[in-house]
Amino acid sequence: MADIHPPTIDPQAARRWQGMPASASPWLHEEVAKRMQERLDWIKQQPGSWLHWAPLTGGMQAHGLLVQRYPNAACTVLETSPERAHQVARALAQPWWKAQRWLQPQAQVSTQVTQPAQMLWANMSLHMAADPQTLMAQWQRALQVDGFLMFSCLGPDTLQELRALYRSLGWPAPSHEFTDMHDWGDMLVAAGFAEPVMDMERITLTFESPQRLLQELRGLGRNLHVGRFPALRGRRWHAELLAAVAKQPLQLTFEVVYGHAFKPAPRLTVSAQSEISLDQMRAALVRGKTTGVASAPKGSKDD
Repeated sequence: MADIHPPTIDPQAARRWQGMPASASPWLHEEVAKRMQERLDWIKQQPGSWLHWAPLTGGMQAHGLLVQRYPNAACTVLETSPERAHQVARALAQPWWKAQRWLQPQAQVSTQVTQPAQMLWANMSLHMAADPQTLMAQWQRALQVDGFLMFSCLGPDTLQELRALYRSLGWPAPSHEFTDMHDWGDMLVAAGFAEPVMDMERITLTFESPQRLLQELRGLGRNLHVGRFPALRGRRWHAELLAAVAKQPLQLTFEVVYGHAFKPAPRLTVSAQSEISLDQMRAALVRGKTTGVASAPKGSKDD
């Protein structure tokens, strides 16, 4: 399969966004994480270890839901910057008088993967990656054989109201373009995952004022489009934007894509003349392929 890179993401802008300080996880991200957590009911496999990828923007409340679901599983929390890792460590620290501190495994916070896990949880981060195929390859390496990935991201119908408004005003796009769920599935297979299952839904948020609408957008991310306005905007432009938004229905649509996939056992490479060890041959003969996943619906629904 040919490389599929988002053609409109500025890599430098994406790196700046990933390194910015984060406060509370956005409401939308927490809601998506809650819905993705419910999809774990489809998974028969009970992981003994799991990796939480970028929880500050992905959802700190969702972290608690996952701990409740897998109370005895070892957890590693990964943030790419030391500042964010320190922030997560403080947020997850249990007071010494709480029973959870002594009765449950405590999450290990790190800036890099130290050992592979049986589940990798990545909520609402993939659509902000300048090189999603490299990110998927990192996820694949961070999983044990037969481990599974759970992720969510935004799809191409996201912000359709705001995009139409910007086009009508002759302005550059308000955000980069988002990838279709079928392309995500192709990229998962190219990254070495097996049996990807994708589905999507649309969530529409309504707001009481244009100011509140823009505030929500600032919490969700930044405009990473390579063709975005290159300089600082002034107060006059901001007032024009607020006036234009006020003339429209105060709502934003978000297409949310959910996906999960498994890391299969490595295949034996056989050529005209190959050397295969006895252990490899025994493992290939004895090993039974177990997917550990119930059937999951495909398609979409609107909220």
